[in-house]
Amino acid sequence: MDFSLLGPIAVTTGSAELSLGPAKRRSVLALLLLQPNTTVPLEQLIDSLWEDEPPEHARTVVQGHVSRLRATLAEGGAQAYGVELTTHGSAYLLRLPEELIDAHRFGELVTLARPEAAPADAVPLLREALGLWRGPALTGTVTSPPFAAAAHALEERRLTAVEALGRAYGALGEHEQAAAILYSAAVNHPLREGLIAGLMRALFRTGRQSDALEWFHRTRRLLSEELGVDPGERLRGAYEEILRAEAAGKVRKAAAPPSGGAGTSGAGPAGGARSATGGGARPAAEDPPSAAPGETGAPAPGGARTGAANGPGQRTGAAPRLLPRPPARFLGREHQLTALTQVLTDRTTGESPLAVVAGPAGVGKTACAVQWAHLHAGSFPDGQLFADLRGFGEGDEAPPAEILRDFLLALGTPPERVPRSAEAASAEFRSLVAERRLLVVLDNARSSAQVRPLLPGGPHCATVVTSRSRLDGLVATDWARPVGLQALGHEEGAALLGAMLGPDRVAEDPAAARELVDLCDGLPLALRAAAAQLTARPRWRLARLAAALHDERRRLALLSAEDTGVAAALRMSVARLSADDARLLSALATTSDGHLNASAAAALAGYDQERTQDGLDRLAEMHLVDEEATDVYTISTLTQLFARDTQGESGESGEAGPSGTGDGGAKSG
Repeated sequence: MDFSLLGPIAVTTGSAELSLGPAKRRSVLALLLLQPNTTVPLEQLIDSLWEDEPPEHARTVVQGHVSRLRATLAEGGAQAYGVELTTHGSAYLLRLPEELIDAHRFGELVTLARPEAAPADAVPLLREALGLWRGPALTGTVTSPPFAAAAHALEERRLTAVEALGRAYGALGEHEQAAAILYSAAVNHPLREGLIAGLMRALFRTGRQSDALEWFHRTRRLLSEELGVDPGERLRGAYEEILRAEAAGKVRKAAAPPSGGAGTSGAGPAGGARSATGGGARPAAEDPPSAAPGETGAPAPGGARTGAANGPGQRTGAAPRLLPRPPARFLGREHQLTALTQVLTDRTTGESPLAVVAGPAGVGKTACAVQWAHLHAGSFPDGQLFADLRGFGEGDEAPPAEILRDFLLALGTPPERVPRSAEAASAEFRSLVAERRLLVVLDNARSSAQVRPLLPGGPHCATVVTSRSRLDGLVATDWARPVGLQALGHEEGAALLGAMLGPDRVAEDPAAARELVDLCDGLPLALRAAAAQLTARPRWRLARLAAALHDERRRLALLSAEDTGVAAALRMSVARLSADDARLLSALATTSDGHLNASAAAALAGYDQERTQDGLDRLAEMHLVDEEATDVYTISTLTQLFARDTQGESGESGEAGPSGTGDGGAKSG
């Protein structure tokens, strides 16, 4: 006879499962199994079975369930297994050998496993323990707090076992197995820092550094947005450990003499360059192509890139590769990619090129920047850095000191030598990369002031910044070149739907595909969310979703997928507005066709002409409205819908005030 708590509540004898009856009866059994060989008071059972005030006949109900359980167990041959359910006054006792309970066997196996001391023995023990789970613990019980707490405690023990199995695999050098066992648990528990830290280490040791670091940044965003906290010691420790290990490992390999037997001093140009950049740490097939010796602005072979022993360009680490994975199903944007290439590979000015990819929320700025960075990574053999500045997240924006610390660690700076102040760290960063060919991607910037301390020095580096703001300050003071991103047209939008859903599904109803592009305002984020809805409903034709999206009350909700969607993206933009600008946006949302001039906007908002014009300028800078022509402003349908939905709250949506709206904030509202 076996009793199951680790999944649906069940009792089996041989291959047959006993019929346990309704949820409350299963709950009585579960509570007795959670405290085997212990008397459980009737009052405790009543309190656990009814979340609200129990009925007057609660005692009779519980007594009836106990009586039926006793009969069911007896029919299953309980006596032969040493199982007996008895009454002791106003309490009940389920007497049985505890090894008949799967939760007890699970605990015994986990206790026997020693993942660090004896990993080879721990792996089969932990696999057997985890194999006892058949679903969420205590499935089929009532949804009262005592059962929720008990299920949570069992789930915590399961996750601890998963982490231990990951460590055991890691100790055996089976890092792919460790990553596989930790991945699914991490997806389902994205805020469990110890689990994420173990997954990061496993991914790094399989050579998937970018995936490991992406998990860190994703978890850091979630912690900030959902809990308002920074990563804890375990998660931060894993991140810094990966950065140090990557740098130190490549430095050791780069220091070894070339296999041809020549010393580093006589290796010739090619050998000197590989030693300087740490290229020897990678298989030859992974070495990114570097600039030709004669290329304008390229350092001389074996020369400046090496750096003097104590000079500003001293090599303290190897080429970091911190880019996120390339965007899935990336299509189009040839014009913008070409513009980025022209800006970021221009070596004629003797300055470090800087591009700003700007556009409205959901238009695909990050995807465009990351796609270009992957396409041109070979032009930056000394590394590619990436940071999410969190300028439009729910939590606080990333302080420059935090980003600079990450960059310096990635470049091989020992933790104890990272300056504490943002100013000193910025100077150290510029000095360290002055002679390197490095790409820096700064994603989701809120203002020019947030970006400036993070800009590298030297003519061989390049920086691309993404923002919902135009960042006019960077254009004015740092000669940034803007690269604007607009909504997709019908052909591009339909192509994106085809890439997500399969071309046949789109080809069977091209008119509906065009209609979906219009209803999504041509925003890639909205189109991807629409594709997610259709992927989950394979029998739906495109026209059915288009018909549902015509309901303006539901459109924003339908264009969401879990924590991703147009409404969430717009919320972050509006949250950065001053109260006056948020009210102006709400007023603009009442227009019938989304087109108006400054005079009409002033009348709608009840502001004077100057105040309205300043507000429209700031909204245009944030890409919440578009200045289509002189004094002709448009607001997209999705922005209108969002502003209408939040009209009652817009007066309190922006805490920053006018100065919190990027470089346009100097204009008084």
